Amino acid sequence: MTLTTIDPKTALIVVDLQQGVVGMTTAHPTADVVANSASLARAFRSRGLPVVLVNATGGAPGRAEQQRAAGFARPDGWADLVPELDAQPDDIYISKQTWGAFHNTALDESLRAAGVTQVVITGVATSAGVESTARAAHEHGYNVTLVTDAMTDMSAAAHDNSIALIFPRLGETGTTAEVLALLQ
Repeated sequence: MTLTTIDPKTALIVVDLQQGVVGMTTAHPTADVVANSASLARAFRSRGLPVVLVNATGGAPGRAEQQRAAGFARPDGWADLVPELDAQPDDIYISKQTWGAFHNTALDESLRAAGVTQVVITGVATSAGVESTARAAHEHGYNVTLVTDAMTDMSAAAHDNSIALIFPRLGETGTTAEVLALLQ
């Protein structure tokens, strides 16, 4: 479903726009994802709406068939948010150890305390952190909006699959320009 409305109490959730992630090879330029997410963050802040900045500081411990490269170590600064987001003291900061920003974090409590009924989600990777966060937001009862030009994935096929087949079942999709227009 295409984007129809923005609730009066909507939060922006920016997933994993951090130094170690934006430097990876992705299907779409991360510079565009960062620029669009930063534009949305400015707009949300100017309207007194919550901005949630999420970073990944670890990973789930379970076994998987596809593992990180042997000896992979996160370099210094890996989890640092990109400066373009212009992180502010009033933003909500969430550090996560799994793909999704809701699992074992205070995200739901923070959003409920702020009276949030809708979330707008951007970030990397579309089929992992963004999709997992969107699934949990949907399951927690939030109206979910996914900004398709403010996200990317390491795989074009995974990105396209999430946007075409998964996201329409979780909420509405739209572009940065469409979200900004509805915020007016």
